[in-house]
Amino acid sequence: MQLALFDLDNTLLAGDSDYEWTQFLVSKGIVDRDSFERQNTAFFEQYKAGTLNILEFLDFQLRPLAEHPRADLDAWHAEFMTDSILPRISRQARDLVRRHLDAGDLCAIVTATNSFVTGPIAREFGIAHLIGTIPAQEGGQFTGKPRGTPSFREGKITRVEAWLESMGLWWGSFERSWFYSDSHNDLPLLGLVSDPVAVDPDATLRAHAEHAGWTVLHLHL
Repeated sequence: MQLALFDLDNTLLAGDSDYEWTQFLVSKGIVDRDSFERQNTAFFEQYKAGTLNILEFLDFQLRPLAEHPRADLDAWHAEFMTDSILPRISRQARDLVRRHLDAGDLCAIVTATNSFVTGPIAREFGIAHLIGTIPAQEGGQFTGKPRGTPSFREGKITRVEAWLESMGLWWGSFERSWFYSDSHNDLPLLGLVSDPVAVDPDATLRAHAEHAGWTVLHLHL
């Protein structure tokens, strides 16, 4: 058994599920278009620039979850999956995941996006393990705050290692480990695996990958 870790946004997906979820809520009139669209774009630009304050972003991104009943959120997410997510999953991305699953590798999606948004997407890929930012709940209602360490930058390492430990595993349990990502924000975790793979990478990650001799893969041509 080997270890295969996948970033989600702009890696397995041709797009960013965080950004698209907020745009979906805007399009449905669930959140205010002017303020949310402006903030959503600003946070997305900060993420790409490597300047995102994850806690400030989560205050923004998790707020709508706390303002609506779970039944409504689940119904909206089903529509979101059909309209916004499934068209962004390429055959190449599905095939990549399937190769690792068929090989018997231990697979997980490791994403900063919260697990409410990404859980159904992980299941669509057939990946049982999801390491995402956890939106806290009380009595089945989201609180609008994260629980535990957000799965972002170095936080991804913390969360992956805790997940491995929960199964009695560690990095040394695997001869090979892969992490697939598009973003320079994931350089900390990419630097830990035996086989880092840059997927349709941003300019900073591309330069790093080319200098280090990492594999560069294209899933979204």
